[in-house]
Amino acid sequence: MTQYVGAIDQGTTSTRFMVFDWRGNVVARHQLEHEQILPAPGWVEHNPDEIWERTRTVIKSALAGAGLTYRDLVTVGVTNQRETTVVWNRHTGRPYGNAIVWQDTRSDKIIADLHRTGHADFVHKVTGLPPAPYFSGGKLRWILDNVEGVRADAERGDALFGTTDSWLIWNLTGGINGGLHITDPTNASRTMLMNLETLEWDAELLALFDVPAAMLPKIAPSSNPMTFGFTNPDGPFKGEVPITGVLGDQQAATVGQVCFRPGEAKNTYGTGNFLVLNTGTEIVHSTHGLLTTVAYQFDDHKPVYALEGSIAVTGSAVQWLRDQLGIIGGASQIEDLAAKVPDTGGVYFVPAFSGLFAPYWRPDARGAIVGLSRYSNNAHLARATLESICYQTRDVVEAMQRDSGVSLAALRVDGGVTANSLAMQIQADFLGVPVSRPEVAETTALGAAYAAGLAVGFWSDIDELVDNWHEGRHWEPTWTAEQRASGYTRWKNAVGRTLDWVDVE
Repeated sequence: MTQYVGAIDQGTTSTRFMVFDWRGNVVARHQLEHEQILPAPGWVEHNPDEIWERTRTVIKSALAGAGLTYRDLVTVGVTNQRETTVVWNRHTGRPYGNAIVWQDTRSDKIIADLHRTGHADFVHKVTGLPPAPYFSGGKLRWILDNVEGVRADAERGDALFGTTDSWLIWNLTGGINGGLHITDPTNASRTMLMNLETLEWDAELLALFDVPAAMLPKIAPSSNPMTFGFTNPDGPFKGEVPITGVLGDQQAATVGQVCFRPGEAKNTYGTGNFLVLNTGTEIVHSTHGLLTTVAYQFDDHKPVYALEGSIAVTGSAVQWLRDQLGIIGGASQIEDLAAKVPDTGGVYFVPAFSGLFAPYWRPDARGAIVGLSRYSNNAHLARATLESICYQTRDVVEAMQRDSGVSLAALRVDGGVTANSLAMQIQADFLGVPVSRPEVAETTALGAAYAAGLAVGFWSDIDELVDNWHEGRHWEPTWTAEQRASGYTRWKNAVGRTLDWVDVE
């Protein structure tokens, strides 16, 4: 009987379940969006119960659609939106409120206090993260301080914290009836609570953020047989399947793009953009606004680290054109609209809806559209939106090259926006290097499957995974160096217009 590996990909806007064969081909998939809850400016929430319900549905639908059952799966991997913070009660299984999403900025004053009191450098040194509202630690502290009953329950060990991987695994493995409370180093490294060298929760950081240790999940290697338990037969799989791989979404995409050697990089175009550079088993601290993070830890091997440039708003800017402005009826329409004009007509759009992430780290920034004239129309704004995605990527590439001393020779890309050929051509033009997309563009789920499959011997080693990678599409740059320099100068000017817009104490 042919067997496969399943992967749950719980993302910012949707949840999908995919099934892969040994060659990395997709044999089943189903995907559902969930609601984006926006209760106040800068606040972004998800309903954890809705995410769990969507997860159950996509698993059942994907398996049924392909005529598969749990017996056809040797293992399952999990990948997830990172930093998004869920707190729930271990006895009732009920969340204390909505999840606070990674884009949410309500913890800005908590982060400002770290800088004001001189603790920011300590946090950065221990975690590899410049303190920012982006990460889970500030969000968790906000919940503890502002949601009634959570702190008292946390101190008793009744309230559990996790990113969405932990929430799903706890439910998949039994929930209130023995569910495992667990995560992996890639997710834990995004909390501002884990020591980057020891891969353990740091007592000084917990004291600094005033977080009770009892509410934190166990940290286990990203790929490890038996570590994450078995699915409960009463759950969506209707049987026991081992969960043997867990990776945060951008680390999963790094594995899916088989960036296993130091110096190899990938860029994922999703709700935000995330450029990750493998730096090997040595920790490289950034001096140019990047994050130092765990790329993956396979079984009992040393962890592999990475430099990452995280951009808050890229694909979600396209969603904003659709949902808030009504300029397009669907994300796929932006390419045709943007192609109606040869350029933006001087319009620049900086979508700093949640402040600016890498390499600026400016929570005081807010979105701006500049360069408008009576000549400007919806096609110019659509093209400026695509250009904003590519200019923000160039910002990160520039910082990454300064940190690593390595010039980018080519860029491997994946994620939903890479289906937009115009956007990828713009990206090649802005960077001046070729852009390469694999045959399987949704490498996040594939990376989770690879991590799980390696743990149980479905794939014997990473060389087999490298052999599976095949290029699906290629874009060569067409712009001159002068065109690139002129456009980038104007982009930097536009970024400057977004700063100091919101007071952050």
